[in-house]
Amino acid sequence: MTRSDLTFDSQGVACAAWHYPGVGPAFAGPSGCPCVVMAHGFGATRDTGLEGFAERLAAAGLDVLAFDYRGFGASAGEPRQVADVVAQLADYRAAVATARGLAGVDPDRIVVWGVSFAGGHVFEIAAADPRIAATIALTPLTDGVAAALAILRREGVAGALRTTVAGLRDVVGSAVGKPPSTVPLAGAPGTLSALTAPGAYDGYTAIAGPTWRNEVAARAFLRLPTYRPGRAARRITGPLLVQIADLDQSAPPAPALAAAGRAERSEVRHYPCDHFDIYPGRPWHEAAVAHQLAFLQRHLAVRPAAASTAP
Repeated sequence: MTRSDLTFDSQGVACAAWHYPGVGPAFAGPSGCPCVVMAHGFGATRDTGLEGFAERLAAAGLDVLAFDYRGFGASAGEPRQVADVVAQLADYRAAVATARGLAGVDPDRIVVWGVSFAGGHVFEIAAADPRIAATIALTPLTDGVAAALAILRREGVAGALRTTVAGLRDVVGSAVGKPPSTVPLAGAPGTLSALTAPGAYDGYTAIAGPTWRNEVAARAFLRLPTYRPGRAARRITGPLLVQIADLDQSAPPAPALAAAGRAERSEVRHYPCDHFDIYPGRPWHEAAVAHQLAFLQRHLAVRPAAASTAP
């Protein structure tokens, strides 16, 4: 599968992206092909699990633009490793604008695709842009309050105090010009890490690409409960696919299901697995990709597709 490197501007910051041209005519229309704008999860990079999805979608005839948020991976931006929701949403909107300008892309058939943290972002992006043709939210984090409560139940009060202190230290240091105070992004249960669900460390490191760093600014501990993108679902007018891992210990599944229920044109798929089991090489990856392709073929294909064999 061929791909090209490109950069695009987001508020003066150069964000790095891969462009995969779609193969074949299944989605080609008079104005071009659809383009799937693909974003990674919390603290991740485009080389951490996205390539397998991008290659499959491109092979089916869809262009794909997979990018790194500012401060992560190959993108520019300082400070590094800061998961800033407002900045990431700005980067996502800039990526959508870039996709609309790509040669051979139909600007009115843009798909926003996000996994985990970005799976929440796509609710906000699609709700604010009625031109978005379809939305795919894979194991999405849709409610920061629910995620924070799940961490509290697992780590207890001592764990909550530990993360709060780390977050405050980072915020105070940032206010006086210090570089970010970071913590491990993934770690074992009971450690001072952003993701401490059982299996999170092994799951993340199994898909980690060469630009991924196991660290994130600790201020994320304080910002997580305020982010509830699932509430934007009722303003999404286009088709929405929500793919839920029913045993998800990192992104609570119940709020994702509730968010899907608020959308006018939602479709929900369930998988009896944990958060990282939908990535390439894991047991439920093939089912997740097959459902994405079937969803996009129904809503965006201009030529009949072969019957889906999705599990």
